[in-house]
Order: sequence, then structure tokens, then C-alpha cells
Amino acid sequence: MKNGIRVLRYSFWKPGGEEREPDIGFAGSRFGRRLSMVSRMTIRVLHDIMPLPEETKIFFVSLRGELNRQFGINKTLIEEGEISPAAFSLSVFNAPPALASMALDLRAGYTALYPGGDDFSSALAAAAAPLLAGSAASIALVYADETPVPEYRPLIPPSPEAADSSALVFAALLCAGDSPQTPGGGDFSAWKNVKSPEAFLKALRETESP
Repeated sequence: MKNGIRVLRYSFWKPGGEEREPDIGFAGSRFGRRLSMVSRMTIRVLHDIMPLPEETKIFFVSLRGELNRQFGINKTLIEEGEISPAAFSLSVFNAPPALASMALDLRAGYTALYPGGDDFSSALAAAAAPLLAGSAASIALVYADETPVPEYRPLIPPSPEAADSSALVFAALLCAGDSPQTPGGGDFSAWKNVKSPEAFLKALRETESP
């Protein structure tokens, strides 16, 4: 079993200023159309932490998944009585990491996880497990959630860290063992018990290397 886990580098994005949507022009026009905000965000932050070590798998975490796309599908089904197969295929929970794998030519595979009870610490434990067991040398941990449509916002439990349920995404490259720390990295053990993605990112930024 490995002694520990290091966060070698990370990236995050949330809407603000002039950038209301993440820029993924590097992926080409093929990925510039019809993608949800969640998928665009996932592609953006994974691109920002590349290059990834060989055989690095994506570990994708989301509390809401493709909620807004699913809402649109349900609305169309109610109003028109049918849905587009293409729209349905892009609404599944694992669509963002799958599209990111294609856009960035990442071939090591991925896992998509919804943490039970909205407890982000359980997702962190699952992401860390293969590193601690020695079955993986590195993991690209990605969290992504978009701002929900107004119809769903009253149903989302309030969070002290994200009172407005606004869009947020981050990616962190986790490596097993006592790897040398690099700028933008840190000791994963200090954050493994946080309950929300916002708290994880806040702790990561506060302990960022100079």
C-alpha cells in the first residue's frame, strides 16, 4: 500500500466576468456544438491539467449530472410526445467524461460516480482507493456541476459554500506515494474528509504552494 497521495496540479473554472461559458476552442469545431455546460466545463479543466501521466484514468464526480439536459428532454416529451435519440444519448451521467476522453484523446478510461447523500468525501475516498491500494499510479479527479434551471433550484439542499448552486468545475491530478510537490499541488490527506466540492477546492487553494 502506498504511503500517501499528492495533488500535483489542479485547475478550476466557474462563470464570471466576460467568460460565461468555458472556452474549448482547442478541441475543434466538432466539440463546439450541442455540448452541455457540464461537458464543456469537464473538457476545459482536464485540458488545463494535461499532459497526464500514461494510463491515468478520469474519475468524474457530479451531484447533479446532466440535470438541465434531462429537464429539457422531459419537457419535450411532455409537450411533443417524443424525444431525440441524440439528445438522450448526451443526457446520461457519464457523457461528460466520455466526451472529454474523445475531445482530448484520453484513452485510459474513466469512472463516473454520484456520491450518496451528496457527501463529497465518499467520492474522494473512492477516487483515492486505487492509489492507496497500488493499482493505479495517478488519477485525474474531476468534479462538475452546472447551475440548475430555475424549476429545480428550490429542490436542491442549501450549502454554506454554494448558496446559489452556481456552476463549478475543477480537476486535480492525484498521484500515489510521496511524490515531489509542485506549484499548484499539495497533500491530499489534508482535504480527504471535506463534505462538499466547494470546501475541497477552498482548502486546496488555501494550501497552494508558493
